[in-house]
Amino acid sequence: MEELRKVLNEAKNRLIESFGLEPDVLLPDIRYRVIEEIVSTSIIREKVELTLTDVIDDAILNKYLGIPVFLSLAWMMFQFTFSVAAPIVDAVDMFFSWIGEIIGEYISNSFLASFLADGIVGGLGTILVFVPNIFFLFLALSALEDSGYLARVAFIFDRLMRKFRLSGRSIIPHLIGFGCNVPGVMATRTIAGENERILTAITNPLISCSARLPVYVLFAGVFFPDNSPTIIFSLYMLGIVLAFLISFVVGRFFLKGKPSPLIMELPEYSMPETRTLLMHMWERGIMFVKKAGTVILAGVIAIWALSNLPLGVKSVEESYLGILGHIMEPLFKPFGWDWRIAVSIVFGFVAKEIVVGALGMIYGVEEEALEHVISQTMTPLSAYAFMTFVLIYVPCVATLAAIKGELGWKWAIFSAIYEVILAYLVALMIMVIGGVMLS
Repeated sequence: MEELRKVLNEAKNRLIESFGLEPDVLLPDIRYRVIEEIVSTSIIREKVELTLTDVIDDAILNKYLGIPVFLSLAWMMFQFTFSVAAPIVDAVDMFFSWIGEIIGEYISNSFLASFLADGIVGGLGTILVFVPNIFFLFLALSALEDSGYLARVAFIFDRLMRKFRLSGRSIIPHLIGFGCNVPGVMATRTIAGENERILTAITNPLISCSARLPVYVLFAGVFFPDNSPTIIFSLYMLGIVLAFLISFVVGRFFLKGKPSPLIMELPEYSMPETRTLLMHMWERGIMFVKKAGTVILAGVIAIWALSNLPLGVKSVEESYLGILGHIMEPLFKPFGWDWRIAVSIVFGFVAKEIVVGALGMIYGVEEEALEHVISQTMTPLSAYAFMTFVLIYVPCVATLAAIKGELGWKWAIFSAIYEVILAYLVALMIMVIGGVMLS
């Protein structure tokens, strides 16, 4: 038996050396070639002209050009998202500032005025000001999806992902995770291999969902105004790279096995219809707005209460929120964050969007003034470390619940723990390496 296993391994290695493919992928390819040869000798057909899909696929599915083309399209998507949304963001910001001023002018009760202006309008306004960016991001993703390109991304990444214990099938849940990690985790049900499904689910929270976007837009706009789309693009790419690395480590030491081969039929390219694109954008974007009206609103009210209790406090620093922030501050001192920045990340466990709302209420300012305040308290390096921390650290409650539902408590707890540790280590590396490079 041992001798037979040795012979099989040698044969497998020779196949990989000769063809550059695993036998699981190579054998179906050979099978279809044989079928094509049999059909060609049995059926007489007219000469088939190359279609536009064939011509485009020759470039897009090329093993050397495929990934660079994907990265270029992703970068252009972020350029489009932030360039087009910028004037609308300014208009929304002015609207919420105006509402806050009206409340302060016509409501004499200071406690009620603070609750409405700072808690409701200020907290939600600081988050909803980024809704245009999110809508335009969904519009760009819908265009790539309806054109038929996203289906090909699975093939483009399959060869690379197999080196990290995944297959091209895993890229689809990860792409869904760009919108929201919850359906991304649930989409892993379509993956046949158990180990591959687990690895895809526990790494999906590393994919930047739309909830992180308000944090990225705020900090990138303040500290990297000339290159904010590129900075945000780098965060999305960092999430993908970390997902691959964690998959490799966990797959190598805890979930040994090989990913299943990828065989799927690709659709024809088509021109997306404007009505369909707008409908997809609205359906996905309105989910964010509804979330802001429920979960985020509850979180914003909780932050306002913690920043104003116990009754009679003269400043946020003396409140329960300030006490918690000062407890956390020493832990994040290596990152150059004060207690306000440190405590804001606590509320990201409920929903990542709340981080921005928390900062607005802690500093007691609107979105435009918030930009000025954080520019005085952080450096570009510490701001980038903060964005990476928000990218990586503990998934939101809904995502953890989805992982628990798909894989059980063990993997949900594992995801929460490893992401907090990874976030701290990566942010610390950024501060150390960045400090050395800038010195």
